[in-house]
Amino acid sequence: MNYLSILLFSLFITISGYGQTENQTKMDSTKTERFKKGWEKLKEIDGQAGVNVIESLKNVSPDLGKYTIEYPFGDVYSREILDNRTKEIAVVAALVAMGNASPQLKVHINAALNVGVTEQELSEIMILMSVYAGFPSALNGTFTLKEVIEERKEEK
Repeated sequence: MNYLSILLFSLFITISGYGQTENQTKMDSTKTERFKKGWEKLKEIDGQAGVNVIESLKNVSPDLGKYTIEYPFGDVYSREILDNRTKEIAVVAALVAMGNASPQLKVHINAALNVGVTEQELSEIMILMSVYAGFPSALNGTFTLKEVIEERKEEK
């Protein structure tokens, strides 16, 4: 078999679920310390928006939800060198620069506001991103920021 054939066969096995047991398709309910630490950090930073993301994965990819809790939040966000505010500024800037992550940007704009980043600072991040990510990404980020601000005002 050549490389392409092996790759396609591997992809078929992965997509079809061949060889997976039922337990492999459901999120491992074993709550490790890593999972518990990540779950608490996710709730602390993202609040209900983060919980909603994990809940939305339960029926389609529970393991992705588990990995999202364990690695980004249990391992990375739990590090103490940067504070949560600084981390969220970096994440918002990165997502704006990507230019194709509006749902995730909404969650992290909310998270940034939750940890003390101001609307004015977020607006300034969008302006800065116009230099490094281009005007389309900065404009899309600004419109997402506007949407989040309006949603938060409606919730009050």
